[in-house]
Amino acid sequence: MRFLAATALIALVSVPAMAADWKTDYKVVRFGVLSGENEKDRIARYKPFEAYLEKTLGVDIEIFTAGNYDGVVQALAADQIEFAFLGSSAYAAAYTETNGGVEPLLTSQQEDGSTGYYSIVAVRCDSPYKKIEDLKGKVLAFADPDSTSGYAVPNYNLVQQGFEPSTYFSAIPFSGSHEAGVQGVVNGQFDAAATYINNEKSGIPQRMVAKGMIKAGEVCWIWKSPEITSGPFTARKNLPAELISAMKDAVKNVPTADPAAFKEMSGAESSTAKAYVEVNHDRYQWIVDMRAWLKAQRKS
Repeated sequence: MRFLAATALIALVSVPAMAADWKTDYKVVRFGVLSGENEKDRIARYKPFEAYLEKTLGVDIEIFTAGNYDGVVQALAADQIEFAFLGSSAYAAAYTETNGGVEPLLTSQQEDGSTGYYSIVAVRCDSPYKKIEDLKGKVLAFADPDSTSGYAVPNYNLVQQGFEPSTYFSAIPFSGSHEAGVQGVVNGQFDAAATYINNEKSGIPQRMVAKGMIKAGEVCWIWKSPEITSGPFTARKNLPAELISAMKDAVKNVPTADPAAFKEMSGAESSTAKAYVEVNHDRYQWIVDMRAWLKAQRKS
């Protein structure tokens, strides 16, 4: 009986020790954020979430940003960061780049229960452009080559609808970010820009209005894609299972554990996000297939 009791005691003591082992190797945990907005606002938006994670996980947390989406994808592939908030296309790029070495954990859910969003083509409301046909021979800015809503989905769907971007528009430059594209439309640099909305209340144009970057009623959209699966919070598969589990739980619980941090990271006043829900790779396979199609088109 003494032997059994001692064995049981050792087992009980060992469980928390094993669960804490990942903290020995990962004293700093880094997560990447895509360049959907300017870097200053991007970092500020995630600072409360960073503090929440440090308190919850008991390790230092670092935010990683890059000048473009591929910088975050490459950082994941090179094991320079552990986690990342990715769009669907950026996740597909990371999945392809790492030969399946990343896994989606969670995605955001809106107040109406939806877990998707829409690519749109935005124009100035006072412009003569009321439909895609009006943009023939004009400049349409895409956001980033690894952006789902800012490039992959609008490019793919416009081709399917008979509007080959490379020939239908006079130019299709990359603005570098969603905000830069919309701002370029307002400033007259582009005739139109691809970006996204979650619904009529939430999205890039609405966030820019809330931040005072553009005026309400200055930007309208004349085209909207089919629904896109919201991008996932993603982990490298080669991380300790305990670390992935701990981070997944922390992110999933942030809406109730730290509502202020969740609201800020989601886009403050313009956000309609309410929670995180679990996802798996099957949800994003069609994005992987779409990217493969786009790559084949570029080669041909």
